[in-house]
Amino acid sequence: MTGTWFCGDRECHTLPVDDRGLHYGDGLFETIAIRDGRPRLWSLHVDRLQSSGDRLSIEIPAPDQLRANLDNAIGSSGKTARATAKIIVTRGSGRRGYRYAENSSPRTIIGIFDTPIEPSENWERGVVVRLCTLRLASQPALAGMKTLNRLEQVLARSEWQDASIAEGLMMDADGNVVCGTMCNVFFVDGARVITPAITVSGVCGVMRRHIIEIMHRAKFSIAVEPVTTAEMRECREIFLCNSQIGVWPVRECAGSRYSAPGPMTQRIMELLAHSGIVECRQ
Repeated sequence: MTGTWFCGDRECHTLPVDDRGLHYGDGLFETIAIRDGRPRLWSLHVDRLQSSGDRLSIEIPAPDQLRANLDNAIGSSGKTARATAKIIVTRGSGRRGYRYAENSSPRTIIGIFDTPIEPSENWERGVVVRLCTLRLASQPALAGMKTLNRLEQVLARSEWQDASIAEGLMMDADGNVVCGTMCNVFFVDGARVITPAITVSGVCGVMRRHIIEIMHRAKFSIAVEPVTTAEMRECREIFLCNSQIGVWPVRECAGSRYSAPGPMTQRIMELLAHSGIVECRQ
């Protein structure tokens, strides 16, 4: 994996072979957009990391320490204008077996990467997405968190090689659309904006949370509830979001075509641009 990696305040190139993140996916991560040397939506990333750490009983470094280490990594990498940071926190080294030691010492690793330049038409004309065959497993104990186990997303992403397809939407066992392999998803049905509930599977993305918050501040109606594929086909607009891209309108999914960007999606992109999500400035 390309990029520059740091352990604490030092560049590193190796990881102990007994790390539980390597053996069991026992850990968490955040993928953060760096713009003009600063981590975007930092407080939301820290909040998700800390709340997930509480749920898994993994001690997360204090926010000030995390930020100091991230700022050092950004500065040392030389990628200060535009980059992608990945913060990984594992439970640390441990003995063989699933049971973890109560006194384990978590390990924090930070990677800094170049951010790929996506085609401008992804924002201007929308993207094509597909429905994935692989279904997300139901597990409320892990729902919402960004754990190191991403095998469902790896398998789902392997289902297509067509570069014209930007993303694949994933369903749960009941056929409800939950999220994409790398994005959250919103549906527009008339004046209603709906995003799937993340209660038994999927990841609660920070951009999803940011959109919900700015919609509330703008007095827009937003519903968080299950969405079936039949309901998806009846929608007028669909848009994707994640921490790196902001919002991508969807113009086609599984043979159905949508307004891209439709009027509601355009309004939300304007709100995001005003909040500092520069990718949404058209």
